[in-house]
Amino acid sequence: MNRALVVDDVAAERERMAAILRSAGWEVSTASGGAEAIERARAETPNIIFMDIVMPEMDGYQACRRLAADPATRGIPVVFVSSKSERADQVWARALGCRDLIGKPYRGEQLLQALRHAA
Repeated sequence: MNRALVVDDVAAERERMAAILRSAGWEVSTASGGAEAIERARAETPNIIFMDIVMPEMDGYQACRRLAADPATRGIPVVFVSSKSERADQVWARALGCRDLIGKPYRGEQLLQALRHAA
């Protein structure tokens, strides 16, 4: 079973992304912040992580750096889903090893396309 981790500090965003991924047959777990995302990624080893950038305490950039530095999680593709989607944000995301950056508001098809590219 393919597993995805959805990380966003806004519950409605987590649920929207999770519903889209579940409708495509994916098992989905969620986290409300970067630290929780790292814990879940270590425990569950998802096939892909969809993560917001702007979150309190530990933002998506910090979490992505930590995931990339950990041998247990460095192979998990991370896709940012964020309102921060300017060219500079995309360059920075790629420099951190992020697979893609999807701007908010997004279409469900964009998430599904990211699944196909990450697989």
